[in-house]
Amino acid sequence: MRIEHIAMYVNDIEGAKEFFIKYLDGKANDIYYNKKTGFRSYFINFEDGARLEIMNKPNMEDMSKGVNRTGYIHLAFSVGSKEKVDELTMRFHEDGYEVLSGPRITGDGYYESCIVGIEGNQIEITV
Repeated sequence: MRIEHIAMYVNDIEGAKEFFIKYLDGKANDIYYNKKTGFRSYFINFEDGARLEIMNKPNMEDMSKGVNRTGYIHLAFSVGSKEKVDELTMRFHEDGYEVLSGPRITGDGYYESCIVGIEGNQIEITV
């Protein structure tokens, strides 16, 4: 068994699409749009076969996304090396994204950093 894809609602679907393409080398399909409901979605495909669906629809509730909340807390992306973790973390920082931690070696041995990415959602960058 494997996870087929992860999905998230976003307010700015085009901005979210560009975020995952620009920083994490995602490839987007053509937008799906349901004229009757106003629902829109893109699938973002990543090199290893992982897929993220970003979605939008009218009248969504946008709740606070505190760092210490229950539920899904971050998406983790393996970039292949410590140098790439460092490089991407610096790039996020230079582009104005908040770096929450790292780059660092965690207590359980991961080399990672964590940033607040698109629309307050956390992105972990690891080897």
